[in-house]
Amino acid sequence: MSVANGRQFLSIPGPTNVPDEVLQAMHRPAVDIYSGGMLGLGDSCHEDLKRIFGTGERVYIYAANGHGGWEASFTNVLSRGDKVLVLESGRFAIGWGEMAAMLGCEIEVLPGSMRRSVDPAKVEARLRADKGHAINAIMVVQIDTASSCVNDIPAIRKAIDAAGHPALLMVDAVASLGCMPFEMDAWGVDVAMAGSQKGLMTPPGLAFVAASKKAKAVHQAAGLRTFYWDWTLRDGPVSYQKYCGTPPEHLLFALRKAMDILFAEGLEQAYRRHDLLAEATRRAVGKWAEGQILAFNITEPAERSASVTNVIVQGQSPQPILDYCRDKCGVVLGVGLGELSGKAFRIAHMGHTNAPMVIGTLGAVEMALKALKIPHGTGGVDAAVGYLGSEVAA
Repeated sequence: MSVANGRQFLSIPGPTNVPDEVLQAMHRPAVDIYSGGMLGLGDSCHEDLKRIFGTGERVYIYAANGHGGWEASFTNVLSRGDKVLVLESGRFAIGWGEMAAMLGCEIEVLPGSMRRSVDPAKVEARLRADKGHAINAIMVVQIDTASSCVNDIPAIRKAIDAAGHPALLMVDAVASLGCMPFEMDAWGVDVAMAGSQKGLMTPPGLAFVAASKKAKAVHQAAGLRTFYWDWTLRDGPVSYQKYCGTPPEHLLFALRKAMDILFAEGLEQAYRRHDLLAEATRRAVGKWAEGQILAFNITEPAERSASVTNVIVQGQSPQPILDYCRDKCGVVLGVGLGELSGKAFRIAHMGHTNAPMVIGTLGAVEMALKALKIPHGTGGVDAAVGYLGSEVAA
């Protein structure tokens, strides 16, 4: 017997749910790329992305996924042989570093943990030891979806400044942009990148890279520059240069509608919504963890992210939970990645999501725990509902 017949709940940390209005915005013919409304659409998307990134500087749009955004970031500011310090807090920072290594850069990983955020004191200590300023760039993710930690970007910037180090600060905001505050200029971030498929509620296929004045200056001497990713080419006077050719029209139609939805809600309201749904999820997981089988991956509560919660399953495989939720309830959970492959599942609460969607997902997990006879504390869903009922006023 299954109760999965109905609209499937996608609760993976990317791609996330796409609003119907965004899908409908794409359902139209192609238009002329050289004149008229397409020019205004592209300009408005570029301009409004600045608001979301918190910058007055240029944001570049690429027809690519997040990995393309990684490569665009590196090739515009680095040269072969440059040294990059990777701040470990999960699989994705390491993956970004591996890409830099393939491009010919020297990579040093500042050891961290899959269960903790980056320690700014360790960053400062390492940079103080770099007397000759051999490190050209520092790379970190704001939210690592593999671990579900959130890193304190202003604190990391403060550590860099305290060490008096000139390295570029490069931040992956794929899983955080649109879900929590990001203030590129105020925080002193030099290069920031993100993708369309998470907090920005747009289908996969667009990558965004924002560059500070310092990054643009370094760009002039970068040795890894290539035609497609190059900022200078995309700064050219002709509209199609912004995309190095034909713009990804239908994804831009989608992005425009998604940003309209986000702005109509209000950025601060969207951030608060993510905080509430994340804490409701944590209240449920906290109850389930009383059974000593489930546990939070991130051990420190303040380091748990607003967009995804990673749950370790101790002493047994998480696969039966994943299978039950998908096949019996129509809820798709995220799998564990990297070191947590086969050891954890992930509950996403980012982008186009609301209280019924999250409560429904938590209900499916609690059903699975009961049906599979996995020891767990009872009342997880009640705890989530109780929390939201107390925080969301009538």
